[in-house]
Amino acid sequence: MRFIGTLVRLSAFAAMLQPAFAAPVKEVSKTPKRYTIERFMATTSISGASFSRDEKQILFSSNESGIFNAYTIPVAGGKPVAMTKSTTDSTYAVSFFYNDDRILFTRDSGGNENNHLFVRELDGAEKDLTPGDKHKASFAGWRPDGNAFYVTTNERDPRFFDLYRYDAKTYARTMLYKNESGMNVSTISRDEQWLALQKTTTTSDSDIYLFNLATGESKHITPHTTPASYGAATFDPQSRRLFFTTNASGEFAAIRTYDIASGATAEREKADWDLLGTSYSRDGRFRTSVVNQDGSIAVRVVEGPAEKAVALPKLPGGEMRQTTFSPSSRLMAFYVNGDRSPNNLYVHDFQTRQTRQLTSSLNKEIDPADLVEAEVVRFTSFDGTVIPSIYYRPKNASPTNKVPALVWVHGGPGGQTTRGYSAQIQYLVNHGYAVLGINNRGSSGYGKTFFTADDRKHGREPLWDCVEAKTFLASLGNIDPQRIGIVGGSYGGYMVLSAMAFRPEAFKVGIDIFGVSNWIRTLESIPAYWETQRKALYDEIGDPVADRAMLMATSPLFHAKEIRRPLMVIQGANDPRVIKPESDEIVDAVKKNNVPVEYIVFADEGHGFSKKKNQAEASARMLAFLDKYLKP
Repeated sequence: MRFIGTLVRLSAFAAMLQPAFAAPVKEVSKTPKRYTIERFMATTSISGASFSRDEKQILFSSNESGIFNAYTIPVAGGKPVAMTKSTTDSTYAVSFFYNDDRILFTRDSGGNENNHLFVRELDGAEKDLTPGDKHKASFAGWRPDGNAFYVTTNERDPRFFDLYRYDAKTYARTMLYKNESGMNVSTISRDEQWLALQKTTTTSDSDIYLFNLATGESKHITPHTTPASYGAATFDPQSRRLFFTTNASGEFAAIRTYDIASGATAEREKADWDLLGTSYSRDGRFRTSVVNQDGSIAVRVVEGPAEKAVALPKLPGGEMRQTTFSPSSRLMAFYVNGDRSPNNLYVHDFQTRQTRQLTSSLNKEIDPADLVEAEVVRFTSFDGTVIPSIYYRPKNASPTNKVPALVWVHGGPGGQTTRGYSAQIQYLVNHGYAVLGINNRGSSGYGKTFFTADDRKHGREPLWDCVEAKTFLASLGNIDPQRIGIVGGSYGGYMVLSAMAFRPEAFKVGIDIFGVSNWIRTLESIPAYWETQRKALYDEIGDPVADRAMLMATSPLFHAKEIRRPLMVIQGANDPRVIKPESDEIVDAVKKNNVPVEYIVFADEGHGFSKKKNQAEASARMLAFLDKYLKP
């Protein structure tokens, strides 16, 4: 994980989640109908899935009310029912209890990321299972019998997360692992004997340790000399093997197993791209793995000890994502997401081989034919490096009608722009702006050499890729080369500020969304619970003491006098990663240059905006800003 957070496709605006069984999308004339931001915000974002014990309900998260809450929906189809009704803080569903219809959910306060784990009792009452003011808690899985579940929390030491077992009836808890090693808890075996721990050395080098919960002994199971990433995925149902991902044998991550008894390691699965992870169904019948395939997601499912490939439903309109099996494995819930189709929840019955769509998330007033399909494109940067990108072209763009364009920079460092639905991007494209979601060097998904190519080069080579993206856009023949701007969130926001300060001639306008302006302050103010990754961050970006001169040279705040093009800055007041002074000070500094600066602060948001009203305001004001300064 990289520090600022992987905000793939700027999900700070919570990309809004056309039924996939609908007739194929018809194409329209070159002038599509234009939609207001209110139309786009009437689309619903949904995610997650957990089956009830009787397999008749699915628990998921939805922002139908304008803010995320937990909902259930019948497997047979029907209207979603709200299980939580928060109007102030985003609430995300976690899981049904295994043995009754209570649910677990998580909630923070105003986007401060200090998430707590809650239970909704059968009578509707809510109970905070991890009370306190300054700590963070996460759900870590169920015991196979459902009589207990696991939680990590940093309440004892704000730097490190301990592991607890909670009794499912009484909520009494027992500490299973006191984290004094500075490693991260990854996964626990079903027999509750083994714990996989993750040690991060750098952003591209990590290790796995196997901890025996009975004896307290720890074993390093991934010794290596050449930098490589190792990530624990899951134990097998028999608790005999640990599945993990690693790129030790090549550019891309494969899945290997570690035999606990013998210590033998074996390759289990590979692809021509990164395998992101793997997991088992509750009954152990199915194993699912996910491939990051050139900006798209490919799901693989195998069955039984022989791991026979399972034929999955083939649905038009997008990619399968987020698979979840019912307790008996008779049913599989999953999402379909496409460039013109937000997340929709489906359920597949393996006995009847029938697939049912449960949700229709896109606002029915929006014709998907008015939206655009993304294209995977590549261009050659200044030094010959090939830069993969995701391109959205307005329908009315042509050599005789050249349109303005935006270089869209993802979060990270190390994030990735992928295909899939983004209300924010579709809104801008619908209003005549081409968007190029650039995967500059340092992005994930394209091999470990590409991933590490930005280390200690921030503000230079990755930025120069963005400038070359402008040249690429201008070469397409339907883009006005004099009207190209840059926009990004989180690390992408830093790239925007860098472009405006270090290459002030390159882009017509910039929109910075909670981006870093001063690396020294950001690295010194990272949350305490990032302690296990502090060294890795310093190794990649710079040490705020030892590398102070370098960080000043690459921090836009110290070069703000060079910024002379219109700038918009958007910030959440409760952001714990890129704190508000990062935006306050760059805004104050740029105003002294007598250039247009617009500043928007949301008092009830953090690092990413989860409330529809805020998403709508930010999006509308972005479009107004672009219409004012980027159009003729």
